Amino acid sequence: MRSDTAGERGNSASRSALVLRRILLTLGFTLAPVPILADSLPTVVSMNLCTDQLTLLLADPEQILSLTDLASDPRSSPMVEEAAPYPSNSGGAEEIFALAPDVVLAGSYSDGATLGMLRRLGLRVEQLPIPTALDEIPGQIRAMGEILQQEARAEALASGIEDRLAALGTPTPDSPVAAFFYPNGYSLGDGTLSHDIVTAAGFRNLAQTLGMTGGGRLSLEEIVIHAPDVLIASPRYPGHSRSEELSFHPVLSDYAAEDRLIFSTAEWTCGTPYTLRAIDAVAAARAGLNPLAPLP
Repeated sequence: MRSDTAGERGNSASRSALVLRRILLTLGFTLAPVPILADSLPTVVSMNLCTDQLTLLLADPEQILSLTDLASDPRSSPMVEEAAPYPSNSGGAEEIFALAPDVVLAGSYSDGATLGMLRRLGLRVEQLPIPTALDEIPGQIRAMGEILQQEARAEALASGIEDRLAALGTPTPDSPVAAFFYPNGYSLGDGTLSHDIVTAAGFRNLAQTLGMTGGGRLSLEEIVIHAPDVLIASPRYPGHSRSEELSFHPVLSDYAAEDRLIFSTAEWTCGTPYTLRAIDAVAAARAGLNPLAPLP
């Protein structure tokens, strides 16, 4: 582990606490004092986009040796500004080993060969699963708090999220319908974090009503026949992709013209406090449906 002077530890801990405080205030959480640990803390390298964000939320700055290169991509991460001071990595075993972290943070689908090599080299590797439901987020934050030895900070954040989640409602049979319609018609049904986001915001999910669990595909014909009130799609990226054309087919042009097209952002990807912002954005779109389109 690296050692710093007591003054440096105090300054970096204070900066991290200020970042957490700003996020909590932005999301409307009730704040309580968060104790700062003065003992030496484990250093970490993150090789997963979601562990990047949890690390930035909870760790002291001197704990963070490196984050993924995705952490600096605004299309992937809502914490680009917070990630800017830290070196990036591309997930290679050699570069991670050279940094000599106390802990390597990875996701469920991180490259198994790389993780196996790092473990054989003697490094501690912690893999965190991808949340598939809103109520899994607080537990994952607490788990990361234990890894980083930032339990008090994690508890403050997790408790605030639990309070917000407890206040959310559920859609009713007459709620408007949303349809995920990504490139190549990819959609998301029950058992996904995105499904929980739209239902927490007051929509029914078309893919779920059609029996989809997890990921799958909807055809353009199904979208036209069922006429959902809003479409949820991804924004166009630079260049040209035929897979994106389906989401923007002329038969769906009214959705964009009538502000019934919602773009999922980086805030949808990982289970963090930013997920609550995604819910708020979808709820605002729900409130704007006036009058509601007739349901099929």
